[in-house]
Amino acid sequence: MTGGQTFPDRLRWWRARRGLSQLALAGRAEISQRHLSFLELGRAGPSRDMVMRLATALEVPLRQHNALLVAAGFAPAWQETELAAPELAQVRSALDYMLAQQEPFPAVAVDRHWTLLQANGGAVRLVEFLVGPLPAGAAVNLADALVAPDVLRPFLVNWAEVVRYFIRSVEADAAASGAAETAALLDRLLAYDGVRTAMAAPVREAAGPVVPMHFRKGTATLQLFTTIATLGTPRDVTAQELRVECFFPMDDATAATLRGWAR
Repeated sequence: MTGGQTFPDRLRWWRARRGLSQLALAGRAEISQRHLSFLELGRAGPSRDMVMRLATALEVPLRQHNALLVAAGFAPAWQETELAAPELAQVRSALDYMLAQQEPFPAVAVDRHWTLLQANGGAVRLVEFLVGPLPAGAAVNLADALVAPDVLRPFLVNWAEVVRYFIRSVEADAAASGAAETAALLDRLLAYDGVRTAMAAPVREAAGPVVPMHFRKGTATLQLFTTIATLGTPRDVTAQELRVECFFPMDDATAATLRGWAR
């Protein structure tokens, strides 16, 4: 969110971000274009229900939905519950199940900024093989670990190709969420040595259905691709921002290595 902080400023910013005309947004929200124009100019004040309708029509994430309500003078509508809270017990249970089912292959749960929240044994074994054991309780950001020059990069053969795809996904997150923190994460990642060069490199012709992460350390080589899952119908900010990334072997040799580590 780079515009002003008033409700009219935020409303205009989100409409422009979504590429909608006033007429198109008015149609989505089932209000008149004239009334929408008055709201954007600050000549009319929105009701709480109107803010909710506009935020829904604009597909604004729950965190920014709350910000729109606050800017209009209303209390937030969506809770932001700590993951460890009793209210999210069933969500934690689902995370535990997904991570356990992924064994012996790696899987992690992260927040909207790729801060590690939880990892299964397969992920721990992969990290320990590549960079050694992490200190107990160490804060880990997987975006920094992937993009920075001194963590995973020395072992990632196709680092430039993987990072190019990853940065594009962070750009998409920043565009969708409108959050200053996500924009700051993007700026931080782009500032790492070699990233802008990787982004400017020509895209190679596709050699397969997905881009694998090709790790090599010593004589060992691993090729993995990933899937990312989110909660389908969140009504809590924390729940909406959870992601589960599962790593799958790209070949039989990688699968055998990961199974061997588990044994």
